[in-house]
Amino acid sequence: MNSLVVKQSKCQFGQTSVTYLGHIISSSIGQVDPKKIQSIESWPLSFFLKEVHGFLGLTGYYRRFAKGYAQLASPLTNLLKKDSFVWSDKASTTFFDLKRAFSSVSVLALPDFSKVFFVKTNASGIGIGAVLSQEGHPIAFFSQKLSPRMQVTSTYTREIFAITQAVQKWHQYHLGRKFTIITDQQPLKSLTSQVIQTLEQQQWLCKLIGYNFEIV
Repeated sequence: MNSLVVKQSKCQFGQTSVTYLGHIISSSIGQVDPKKIQSIESWPLSFFLKEVHGFLGLTGYYRRFAKGYAQLASPLTNLLKKDSFVWSDKASTTFFDLKRAFSSVSVLALPDFSKVFFVKTNASGIGIGAVLSQEGHPIAFFSQKLSPRMQVTSTYTREIFAITQAVQKWHQYHLGRKFTIITDQQPLKSLTSQVIQTLEQQQWLCKLIGYNFEIV
């Protein structure tokens, strides 16, 4: 049997919360370490690619706490494409918008597997987003920028894509239990009984096989 040794100076006992990998975790909630929020808020405006990479790396690490992160950060992430780094007023605005977004970032509830999970999705012109929640309390946010081809598809198509991406993103919460999907697209409420028109949409729907859910 291995001999395990702990260092007393590295131990904490009787704590109501712990700091772990830039997060503060308690028995019921998780939040960003305030020191990391301070790092984001104090990050200097820079017109150099390396600094933009660093800023997006830091904020992206906490994207699950920020609603619509992918859409909000899009003007900056576009600069990371090859030969695309041209600073603009829009980039500056996005930089400060991201700072403001993290200054009031959400406190997330920890999942309770004895309760029902809800997945609320939406799709905009440039991206999709979703929130995983229980009893009205957010557990995680998800967002993804759409490709140029997807950006010009119908709202119905983008909403189907949002549902399949969100369900797969949080598959560990959904497998083996019933959950509810919330959408403002009325036609999608009968998604599983519809005749799907395109091969791509059929492929997306196949990714939902094996999950037990209702759409409201």
